[in-house]
Amino acid sequence: MVSPQARPSVVRRQLGRRLRRMREGAGYLIEDVMTAGVASRSKMWRMEAGRASVRVGDVLALGRLYGADQTAIDELVQLAEATKGSGYAEDLKGVVRQTLSIYADLEGGAASMASYNCQLIPGLLQCEDYVRALMYETPGVSPGPAEPKIAFRLARQRAFFDRPRPGRMDAVITAGALDLQVGSASVMQAQHEHLRALTTRDGVSIRVLPSDNGLHPTMAGPFSILDFDHPDDPPVVCVENVIEMRYYDRAEQVARFRAEFEQLRSQAVPVEDYRE
Repeated sequence: MVSPQARPSVVRRQLGRRLRRMREGAGYLIEDVMTAGVASRSKMWRMEAGRASVRVGDVLALGRLYGADQTAIDELVQLAEATKGSGYAEDLKGVVRQTLSIYADLEGGAASMASYNCQLIPGLLQCEDYVRALMYETPGVSPGPAEPKIAFRLARQRAFFDRPRPGRMDAVITAGALDLQVGSASVMQAQHEHLRALTTRDGVSIRVLPSDNGLHPTMAGPFSILDFDHPDDPPVVCVENVIEMRYYDRAEQVARFRAEFEQLRSQAVPVEDYRE
């Protein structure tokens, strides 16, 4: 069954992995699917990689080709229908670049997240005053109308923290992110209080890497590790730069980032104990 809270991008990944396992279990190569006239190479790649919605007709054709039983096909059809659903991020994808919309949809479906940020407070942890100051008062950070982007960021927070099973978050930020003034001193005071309040929630940990203990292996930039409850949706690491979101999901890649995060975490102190 598809969870009613499932995000379209998460469902696509689940369906893609099932389709690939079904194909491999039936002993088919992608070339065999192409020869049968069911789908092109690029279409198969998009479907199995979870990069696109999937038509029910394609699922039925693949299921027949692979000799799948009706129960398995019915489950795939249900997933295919859900890939066309409209999550909040997709509804607002004209507001922000598509790469952020896709990431926000994954984020909203993650069971837990480990996040490292070195320049700014992470988006999920920003209080509204901080968000507004960032959008309105920081030249070049967010070109275009500010209010829709503010609404988008606050929607991301609700999607992660305010769902029936709230997301769990383990965040490490640097002292520099806390020292960098966004807006006014009162905005920063509100932000500091907001961080401390968030740590009173179950499953939320926020730690600060002090400037006197700041050298670490991951100084190249921020990253997030997203974990999901469904076995067909393995962990993924997201690294953002000025052009795109890069994703890493091979087991050895995720393990490397986890090890680096644990090193960071061991050097950091709880935000409620941090003194500027």
